[in-house]
Amino acid sequence: MAVDELDTRILRLLIEQPRTSVREYARILGIARGTVQARIDRLERDGVITATGPVLSPAALGHPVLAFVHVEVTQGHLDEVGDALAAVPEIVEAFSITGGGDLLTRVVARDAGHLEDVIQRLIQLPGVVRTRTEIALRERVPHRMLPLVESMGRGGAERRTGGR
Repeated sequence: MAVDELDTRILRLLIEQPRTSVREYARILGIARGTVQARIDRLERDGVITATGPVLSPAALGHPVLAFVHVEVTQGHLDEVGDALAAVPEIVEAFSITGGGDLLTRVVARDAGHLEDVIQRLIQLPGVVRTRTEIALRERVPHRMLPLVESMGRGGAERRTGGR
């Protein structure tokens, strides 16, 4: 989906000021409230905006340890293992991947011992062959989308003007 300069400005406001009203966004942008709402509705419908809830901190919830666990799965059991992973509350994300392993999970834990307990639970799941764990030491680039959106907005302007 093409994101133009106005979409980029709206998305920036949604990211930087998520509790602001559509009316206030319209005032800040100098455009009609209906235009802002229509753009937001389209961005949601097109899947650009996928959530509007709060972003929670696992560390603040008592789970400061972050690990990435690669899970190797018996051939033909990927769906079953994926479903079983969804039942483990400490797994906050899981992806099918290429390379070393079949699944990559993002796991949070209270401490190293708790992480070991979670990994042991994973190893015991039917269809899991082995796991490999990497513990995150420090977040270097927090999850972000604004630089990508802004680069697309600039690219949209370049496409419309022929690169001028």
